[in-house]
Amino acid sequence: MPVDEGTRSYDAVIVGGGHNGLVAAAYLARAGRSVLVLERLGHTGGAAVSTRPFAGVDARLSRYSYLVSLLPRKIVRDLGLRFQVRGRTVSSYTPTERGGRATGLLVGGGERRTREAFARLTGGEREYAAWQRFYGMTGRVAERVFPTLTEPLPGRDELRRRIDDDTAWRALFEEPIGVAVEENFTDDLVRGVVLTDALIGTFADAHDPSLAQNRCFLYHVIGGGTGAWDVPVGGMGALTDALAAAARTAGAVIATGHEAVRIDTDGRTAEVTYRTADGEGVAAARHVLVNASPQELAALLGDPPPEPAEGAQLKVNMLLTRLPRLRDDAVDPREAFAGTFHIAEGYRELATAHAQAAAGELPAAPPSEIYCHSLTDPTILGPGLAGRGYQTLTLFGLHTPARLFARDNDAVREELLKATLAQLDAHLAEPLADCLATDADGRPCIEAKTPLDLERDLRLPGGNIFHRALSWPYAQEGTGRWGVETGHPGVLLCGAGAVRGGGVSGVPGHNAAMAVLEA
Repeated sequence: MPVDEGTRSYDAVIVGGGHNGLVAAAYLARAGRSVLVLERLGHTGGAAVSTRPFAGVDARLSRYSYLVSLLPRKIVRDLGLRFQVRGRTVSSYTPTERGGRATGLLVGGGERRTREAFARLTGGEREYAAWQRFYGMTGRVAERVFPTLTEPLPGRDELRRRIDDDTAWRALFEEPIGVAVEENFTDDLVRGVVLTDALIGTFADAHDPSLAQNRCFLYHVIGGGTGAWDVPVGGMGALTDALAAAARTAGAVIATGHEAVRIDTDGRTAEVTYRTADGEGVAAARHVLVNASPQELAALLGDPPPEPAEGAQLKVNMLLTRLPRLRDDAVDPREAFAGTFHIAEGYRELATAHAQAAAGELPAAPPSEIYCHSLTDPTILGPGLAGRGYQTLTLFGLHTPARLFARDNDAVREELLKATLAQLDAHLAEPLADCLATDADGRPCIEAKTPLDLERDLRLPGGNIFHRALSWPYAQEGTGRWGVETGHPGVLLCGAGAVRGGGVSGVPGHNAAMAVLEA
């Protein structure tokens, strides 16, 4: 929708129509504020979209963001969203080889089956008991921390009092997560499965003194107060479509094809200059909410840019004619791929991959994990595909920082993809290539995205899916009351780079709207 040139002044202008910007727009419009959303692309949704990436193939994939954990049900209820998620019956499966025999660890399907799976892998009860204790602890932390995400930022001491568990506080907030992993578990594979939640999109070692891995781990285990990661029904685009509909219904104007290029503010009001195919325009506002990266915010304001961000993941989307058979014939592929399928993610393997990447080399055994969303939500497949047993696969690779692709993004992407799929093939009874579907042009249905691709396609700084290193969910110097404030009164950061941002949560959008309504 084009901007009504006769209405140039708004209560709030939101720069960027990703899910956080749409959350903010819906809240503010429902509160009676006049709202304009400026979106650079020809559609809303940002990284949380569903697309058909393969020519002539009726499969809608969550192309970039794909699972939901951090979205509070409060936001869904408040905005009346017609949006659902489905839980996964299996948490994870991790194949390995022990004593020359293909085996693995299946977590899920009930307590008895999970206990038996631990015993089959480790030969005893110890690791399963440790697993229960450890995730019992993180579950109690989740119950106490998650509700605070949509409240004004608590202080560090206040959050510690809420958690009320000195052991948990030390393990998650004070010491590198590797200490807790090694204290609680002895099996290398089990240790690796636990550690992976600390490394999604985060290039760090288990013992990194910065504790970047701890912050990543925390956000991965607190979602919904349980740590569960669910599949969005209809794909991730179903969420952003519902948010856009809620914002429009409430009266917000959403202008696609409108790129914000400058923000001028005197501390009381602001003007946003935007560019379209037809020229430039200006929208005035009492408040400007920027649903973009901190780097983009600085560029719009003419401020010095923050420290560069760096992404560290490989994203691969695939469509299969059928799921491949496993070397571990004790596990049904429909269960193995129903949760998170870990590849080359033993504890020592993760440490080796990090060390190699830190030295400027591609990991020899690239770690990754795979998700089959169509097992949980077959609606993303057209009736013809679903009826013939087709399945989607999404692969997320770890420890591949953007710097590794600088010399030749295309060549390194292909090299890494080949090495990553070889690690998967090592656990399959047949090559994955034999199961790949082909598109209307006869090409295999597989696409890979490096951090540099995400930087180009989505303007993610350095390809970092969180926009910058994740923050602790408590107040620190300069964070402001809601964690969205900037050095410019009336200009707020409502993207993933805000405090308590990252992931598909809507939390920064909610909190920026609350800051505006309080003001």
